[in-house]
Amino acid sequence: TLISGPTQLDPIKGINTININSAKEMFDAVIENLPVDVAVFSAAVADYKVKNISETKIKNKDNYNLSLEKNIDILRHVSNHNSLRPKLVLGFSAETNDIIENSQKKINEKNCDWLVANDVSNQEIGFDSDYNEVSILYKNGEIEKISKDKKSEIANKIVKKIVSNLD
Repeated sequence: TLISGPTQLDPIKGINTININSAKEMFDAVIENLPVDVAVFSAAVADYKVKNISETKIKNKDNYNLSLEKNIDILRHVSNHNSLRPKLVLGFSAETNDIIENSQKKINEKNCDWLVANDVSNQEIGFDSDYNEVSILYKNGEIEKISKDKKSEIANKIVKKIVSNLD
């Protein structure tokens, strides 16, 4: 099952796809589809949302203060609830600095089994590129680097690791 926010991608034949538009819809869809053996949280919804949504037009002013509140951290919620927790929880960490250090904190804070870390500040890889270079951090402290390659090849390597882990 693929739970996806708005995308330009065509539906994938043979994959149950659930399309959502908000963090709340994403959370509800994830919870509704548990339990599973493996959960891959490849991208986070926004960390914050507007606290008070106006039902009417906000008039033009010189200054306007916007209040935000945190969205639920779906990955953290699922990985820390034993009745919901998949056998393998895989998260992703998009970082702009101190990639490994920040990702090591994240794997512990979010209670992931594996965390795929990548540098989104490097314009040659990551966003707007067919290529990436990642490190997989494991809960036991081990780190495995996957050198620059096509994103599809990196995805294949990660899927093979997941499958071999389940065997």
